[in-house]
Amino acid sequence: MAEIVVVESKRAAGELVAASVRRLIEAKADTVLGLATGSTPLPIYAALAESFRSNPIDVSRLRGFALDEYVGLPPGHPESYRAVIDRDVVAALGLTPNNIHVPNGDLATLEGAGAAYERAIEAAGGIDLQILGIGRTGHLGFNEPGSSFASRTRVKTLAPKSRADNARFFPTPDDVPRHCITQGLGTIRRARHLVLLAFGADKAAAIAAAVEGPVTASQPGSAIQLHEHVTVVLDEAAAAQLANLDYYRYIWANKPAWQGI
Repeated sequence: MAEIVVVESKRAAGELVAASVRRLIEAKADTVLGLATGSTPLPIYAALAESFRSNPIDVSRLRGFALDEYVGLPPGHPESYRAVIDRDVVAALGLTPNNIHVPNGDLATLEGAGAAYERAIEAAGGIDLQILGIGRTGHLGFNEPGSSFASRTRVKTLAPKSRADNARFFPTPDDVPRHCITQGLGTIRRARHLVLLAFGADKAAAIAAAVEGPVTASQPGSAIQLHEHVTVVLDEAAAAQLANLDYYRYIWANKPAWQGI
């Protein structure tokens, strides 16, 4: 079962996960991270940046693979996930740009882009720690309800709700791309450690379905139940619909500190 950790704030969540990521890098300089975008993982990146400033370590060999990318946005578009990763991760953490990869959403090479991304992840030795958020529909990356648990990196059509959720980043809702290229649920499940974060009451139903509901393609987040090492970090609001919340609190409170997350 997933380990459920309930914290008091986004900042606390970021600091908890960042400490684990730092220990991983200290033990393995060429760690491979799976990188989520959006607002959810920002506390992790902020805490890592602060950690690296206050106590520098060599991150020149750190590697990363983004979860997804929009299809068809022009190079340099500020809302492309390449641009977001460059701003929020590469520049903020002082990483080597060529070590950080994002799926290629260029229409000219789209047909082979998913397979190429899978080969790149495999050549890197696989992802050590995958950072995840979850959508209100339960989607991980852009794996909407109905996605196969065995799926690999591929082109997907964005659900109307996902486009609506992302419309705040674009001039008008019509400017949100209709297609994306995303790591599949099978790709995500091959990472050695999954760390899923969620904040706010609007994520509570998706979290309850992912953690305690049936394993079903109708709730892509439930794929985490099939993974041997999952940490779910929540604020109180996102945890509010968990039926076994008291048990999860007890387990975390009595866990040996040396085990980490």
